Amino acid sequence: MKTALDFSEIDAGMLAEAGGKAANLGELTRAGLPVPPGWVLTTDAYRQVAQGLRVEGEAGGDGLAERARRHLMEAPVPDAVREEIVKAYEALGHDVPVAVRSSATAEDLPFASFAGQQDTFLNVVGTREVLLAVRRCWASLWTDRAVAYRESNGIDHAAVRLAVVVQVMVDARVAGVMFTANPVTGRRRESVIDASPGLGEAVVSGAVNPDRFRVHDGRILERHAGDKRLAIRPLPGGGTERVETGGQGLCLTDDEVRELAGLGARVEAHYGAPQDTEWAIDHDGTLWLTQARPITTLYPLPEPTRPGLRVYFSVNVVQGVMGPLTPMGQSAFRVISAGGAGLAGHRPADPLGGAGFVTVSGERLWLDLTTAVRSRPGRAILPRMLTLGEARAVSVVEGLFEDPRLAPAHTSLRPFLRGFVRFAGNLRLPSRVLTALTRPDRAVAATVRTGELLDARLRVPASATPEQRLDHAERVLAGTFPLIISIMPNVITGYALFALASRLSGVPVPEMSDVLRSLPHNPTTEMDLALWELATRIEPEPFRELSVPELVARYRAGVLPPVAQREITAFLDEYGHRGIAEIDLGVPRWSEEPGHILGVLANYLRLDQGLSPSEQFADGVGQARATIAHVAARARLRGRWRAAVVRFGLGRTRRYAGLRELPKFYLVKTLAAVRRSLLVVGEHLVGLGVLDAAGDVFFLDLRETRAALAGGDLRELVAGRRATYERERRRRHVPRVLLSDGTEPEALQEPAADGALTGTAASPGTVTGVARVVLDPIGAHLEPGEILVCPSTDPGWTPLFLTAGGLVMEMGGAMSHGAVVAREYGIPAVVGVPGATQRITSGQEITVNGAAGTVTISEKS
Repeated sequence: MKTALDFSEIDAGMLAEAGGKAANLGELTRAGLPVPPGWVLTTDAYRQVAQGLRVEGEAGGDGLAERARRHLMEAPVPDAVREEIVKAYEALGHDVPVAVRSSATAEDLPFASFAGQQDTFLNVVGTREVLLAVRRCWASLWTDRAVAYRESNGIDHAAVRLAVVVQVMVDARVAGVMFTANPVTGRRRESVIDASPGLGEAVVSGAVNPDRFRVHDGRILERHAGDKRLAIRPLPGGGTERVETGGQGLCLTDDEVRELAGLGARVEAHYGAPQDTEWAIDHDGTLWLTQARPITTLYPLPEPTRPGLRVYFSVNVVQGVMGPLTPMGQSAFRVISAGGAGLAGHRPADPLGGAGFVTVSGERLWLDLTTAVRSRPGRAILPRMLTLGEARAVSVVEGLFEDPRLAPAHTSLRPFLRGFVRFAGNLRLPSRVLTALTRPDRAVAATVRTGELLDARLRVPASATPEQRLDHAERVLAGTFPLIISIMPNVITGYALFALASRLSGVPVPEMSDVLRSLPHNPTTEMDLALWELATRIEPEPFRELSVPELVARYRAGVLPPVAQREITAFLDEYGHRGIAEIDLGVPRWSEEPGHILGVLANYLRLDQGLSPSEQFADGVGQARATIAHVAARARLRGRWRAAVVRFGLGRTRRYAGLRELPKFYLVKTLAAVRRSLLVVGEHLVGLGVLDAAGDVFFLDLRETRAALAGGDLRELVAGRRATYERERRRRHVPRVLLSDGTEPEALQEPAADGALTGTAASPGTVTGVARVVLDPIGAHLEPGEILVCPSTDPGWTPLFLTAGGLVMEMGGAMSHGAVVAREYGIPAVVGVPGATQRITSGQEITVNGAAGTVTISEKS
């Protein structure tokens, strides 16, 4: 391969050899887009210079970056490479000013844009200076920031190469950056342009407050003049200088803004994805593109199933599972959704395809709420439902009601009433509510029978064939929602009576929250208490002395002390179907990977025993009774009958509110049982040579798994999906609400005042303590009294609650999982706090006011 190539010689297939930026410029040149003339020094030149540099298996913390830079700056440049550089540069003309830019093979990937990680040198003049700039570009592959960025994105240092792009400098009158989609709100086809006089480096480096423009479909939505007090201009003979300016007015005309936006649309159409571009307009008025890379921070859009603007709500966010779901996990939820839609008379023709309101994007589940947002009954009901589970979404959704594109389209109540009547009838809602009001023991017993029926349905004969196992999986998944939702009339009755008691007594709901402490029939708190009690019965020595991997090895070998071995096994027999991110049946359960549970036990056994959770639970029961008496006394002041109704209602509330966690408990038990059965199918596919490992079956869906029984080779498909899954695991941001045009409505809301951390009051009380930010509960250690700060929680997190002094969550509402459990334990909690895990750092002293919904960071922190 030649060392130097003209842009026009580069095609997409040479990406690995020429670097992302270089290949992009080659494509743009051939597409007829205005790119300054230039050439690229391929990665073959870098390989020759980097010979002798050993980086395999090394991390950046041992001086790797500095050693690599020194090697590249000191190693001799091979004569052939030097000759190619001189020849290519001289072919541009005599002492032509050029930009010398780095272009790494790990740059501008679909999941990570390495913008600014390597160096660029502007207005380089002369052969000697070009050679030096090229060498500095090679060395910049090993800047500390580039090494750290590669490690954070899981990219092998040894696999990375760097090409050097050399472009003729544009004598820029004005230059800057243009995104072809709004990088803040996510809105597609809305160009955002930053512009400033002189070279674009002033904008890219953040050295200037540029002019800003927003353009959508040819219409300029915003013109904002920056101060533009600084311009970077080329010097005669090479180099640049910074010049203070008194920039007044806008540096682009409306026609230039529209021309830029039109060029951006052409670049986006060429690549088929929104682009981050750099551009310049010379003194003759010619517009040039100097760079294009994908915008990697935008959340991918769901495939539209219907025309018009759609509103999507994240299932993952509301469930506290910020990571992706495996393909089989997505497939399972599609079948479950089909069963749910059937209750309202809308069962899809293809249950494996799922209900029409369920879609997938970014390997996560989304619900299409457009019909609810655009109907008057939906606008009345939806905010109330969200208040219970995901309070931060309420203001977001209510803001959508003001969007004229989402104006109510359904004026008749008949479709809504027809669907509700079908749903209520299939659920036997009236009779179940009546039983909950008049026969509480019978109502609770029915939930137990539901669990027994579920256990019977989940049994699969050991002799079942793979086809029979798939039949069984589809059958039980389709029946899951109708079965577990039968518990909810009891729960709804309990919370409705809670609200009625507040109205009759005049006591605000937040002041009654102690009624919801230490509730019976909650499987999650029962699990946590059982785990704590287990810790009091087992031998402590190995747990205080050994690491978690050593404990796991001993448990699997059956050589833990006898009591510990027996008790842990009994606990996992009862609760081993649970786990972190447990709504995804593609994720291992505690019974498969007990390390988390053993680590929690080790944490418990290292603590000084104070008031035990069982004693705290009993204390909570006492406080709940006292609160009921207080509320009834307040009601009595308004009338004797009110007091009687309040006592009756709150008594029923305590009987049923804890059942809120039971449907999910049964759902996860179903998913775990299907998972065990599918692993058997996976083993069969391994035997057929279709898969490498049984667990690979979770990177297929149910339809593909059935087809795979006929044979074939799906290992390449599985490898690709694993790579996608791992890439999505690194995604740092998932919207809670997303529009089909890419807009994240939450980004349009006014930000909170500086320093104010406010959310939703979830569990009353005030506590001051040391914050512990935890992003993953596996292996997390929480000292007694520390305040847990986390994105969200599912039941896999709750063992940490037993030692927490308070709770702060970024997600959730007053009835979300974390809020419910925090109230039961009497832990002050605030949920729905935007950016809590970024704005609070471990070790800071914070005060959580669970009644006011505020979190205050101490000034001395």
